[in-house]
Amino acid sequence: MTAPQAGTLAGRTVLVTGASSGLGAACVRRFAALGAHVYAAARRTDLLEALAAECADRSGAVQVVHLDVTDPASCNAAVDAAVQGTGRLDVLVNNAGRHDFRITTEVTDEQWTRDIALNLSGPFWMCRAAIPHLLEADGGHGNIVNVSSVAGVVGEAYSAAYTAAKHGVVGLTRALAVEYLNQPLRVNCVCPGGMDTAQVHTIEVPESADWDLIMRVSAARGLMSDDAVAAMVAFLASPEAVAVHGSVQMVDHGHLAG
Repeated sequence: MTAPQAGTLAGRTVLVTGASSGLGAACVRRFAALGAHVYAAARRTDLLEALAAECADRSGAVQVVHLDVTDPASCNAAVDAAVQGTGRLDVLVNNAGRHDFRITTEVTDEQWTRDIALNLSGPFWMCRAAIPHLLEADGGHGNIVNVSSVAGVVGEAYSAAYTAAKHGVVGLTRALAVEYLNQPLRVNCVCPGGMDTAQVHTIEVPESADWDLIMRVSAARGLMSDDAVAAMVAFLASPEAVAVHGSVQMVDHGHLAG
């Protein structure tokens, strides 16, 4: 296989979770445009197939991988598929997640368990499976970009499980950054504010919710495009960010600046 070109993502293998829509799909499009070999992973393979077809004219290639991040075996299989397909893994983007608003006292055991599995355990399982391969990336360019949220650094109403999980993703990023400080692996995190994605229109909100509380963590200048956040993800995954390790990047239109 052709070695990656210095300073680019051409030839590198990138695995993106939660890639069927929203930020995940935007990341797939951007990485494909940058020449990477992208493995788009999610449960909805029909949507992934459509995304791969959409990216067919880009310089990189897009392959479809079924993934349920709440299942450790599925996480292992997704990583194996990328490594077996190209013989390498250079970048893992942990994007899969879901946010619904719930009154804390009404959260069921099943909802809590699934929210934590989807938003925190899944990224851990993906990292655990991917790190041995990322450490073997050419030129020490293996890296992980975790997607947290503004709710990963501040509290969010009606979001106990989601906020706890996203804080956990920030903690996971920092823990791995320290653990692999002396090895060829970079680990960073992005914390987006509100994005204009399909999920915005399907989020569950309790009828009694106080919208003033919900909007406390919204984007100050309105909802961002998912592509604007994907640009930050791609930068962190690129050799241009070689000195960026263990960072938590706010991408929130300045909402937390003041």
